[in-house]
Amino acid sequence: MTYWLRMACAAIVISVVSLFMLPLQMLCLRFGWKLSRYLPRIWHRVLCYWLGIRIHVIGTPERRRPLMLASNHSSWLDILVLSAVADVAFIAKIEVRDWPIFGLLARLQNSVFVVREQKRSTGNQVNEIAERMAGGEIMVLFPEGTTSDGNRLLEVKSSLFGAAAAALPGAPNGTVYVQPVAVAYTRIHGLAMGRYYRPVTAWPGDIELLPHLKGILACGAIDVDVCFGEAVEYRADSNRKEVSATIASRIRIMLTSRLLGREID
Repeated sequence: MTYWLRMACAAIVISVVSLFMLPLQMLCLRFGWKLSRYLPRIWHRVLCYWLGIRIHVIGTPERRRPLMLASNHSSWLDILVLSAVADVAFIAKIEVRDWPIFGLLARLQNSVFVVREQKRSTGNQVNEIAERMAGGEIMVLFPEGTTSDGNRLLEVKSSLFGAAAAALPGAPNGTVYVQPVAVAYTRIHGLAMGRYYRPVTAWPGDIELLPHLKGILACGAIDVDVCFGEAVEYRADSNRKEVSATIASRIRIMLTSRLLGREID
């Protein structure tokens, strides 16, 4: 009974807020108002609260610009969590655009959809990302290129950092800042989640969305740690593979530390 009552309350509140904010966001995007950068954070905070997702932030987003956040990726929840923490836009694969619900939300957040197989299209999209970063927007990249099981960082693809290099001409001091971010789902109902329960939050891609969403709602109390690491300065003479390796190392250390509950070297 409590479960269904909580679900009903969450559905009502989220629907009311969405009916007001989503049309407003459409207007902001239509007329290019800067308010479109900030509205998603409010909406995602409401969503996380009513889904029972408690966010703990360690560190702070880099203040210098242009800025790209590079984060591990284990679930669609990562989008909600990162959007609730900072005013960000995402770099997503083209398939996301046509997903039910999340495709619409991604478009409303003004995400950039990348077609990796078509070099000409990719070049145009990279230029768009660079222009938006130069304009002060924070772009989020998931350099694994897919979702993991939440227990580890998959191989990081250095080619995906090409957008950071493309943003260099628009950088005031010739530097683009790439900041590693670790999103770790650590507790459920206040108890350590561990490998056994982490599939509750992880969404590797072969699980249907609605059953996974139902599982999240059934939990109602999930803790997630969002760790902001030391940013890497990307310059014209930087080696993309070295930058990628440094970012991967920092994400892996932060993620493992939060999952184990202790600091590691």
